[in-house]
Amino acid sequence: MNKILIIEDDPAVSKGLEISLKKENYEFLTESDGEAGYQTALKIRPCLILLDIMLPNKNGFDICKDLRLNGHNFPIIMLSAKAEEADKVIGFELGADDYVTKPFSVKELMARIKAILRRRSVILNEFANFSFDDVTLDFAKLEAMKGKKKIEMSLKEYEILKYIIRHEGNIVSRNDLLDEVWGYETFPTTRTVDNYILMLRKKIEADPSHPKHILTFHSAGYKFVK
Repeated sequence: MNKILIIEDDPAVSKGLEISLKKENYEFLTESDGEAGYQTALKIRPCLILLDIMLPNKNGFDICKDLRLNGHNFPIIMLSAKAEEADKVIGFELGADDYVTKPFSVKELMARIKAILRRRSVILNEFANFSFDDVTLDFAKLEAMKGKKKIEMSLKEYEILKYIIRHEGNIVSRNDLLDEVWGYETFPTTRTVDNYILMLRKKIEADPSHPKHILTFHSAGYKFVK
């Protein structure tokens, strides 16, 4: 369903988001309870989720984690009053696509929503299929298989794979990935890029400790080799 799901328990924040989304002609649905929001996400399969962290009955981190563990890769932007880097790192490692600290600029948030949805549209229309070893990637359906086993990946992981595959045989710097995949440089950091690469290796490499497809070039970046 082409709707944005807002999961936020602060009425003032929710109202502000609804007004802004309506101005941009987005369809949306709002939930103020964490568990209810999670169940709604499973039901309607939104095009994007605006997800608060501190929620009743089920917090945002758990919602994000459970959605990713169950193979749902729709984009998630986390909204939080927590500005600590550790919380942001946790959010990204759980599979969030973006992390915005309250109070935030509505104009900037709308720009980030547009950027994420635009990148999602691009990835759905590039690299219909790509295979190496026993790994098969279907970028049109956002599905991946390793042998007969399904690989669960977030949209961000698909975006990273798409970018390094497009540059197969060439070194891609961490800053290139930040610019092209995240689209801005305020946060996350290159450490987050490294963490995503580690997660991808665990999912697609036969031996993640000795990768042969996603190679590291210290101080330079990463290279994909088929």
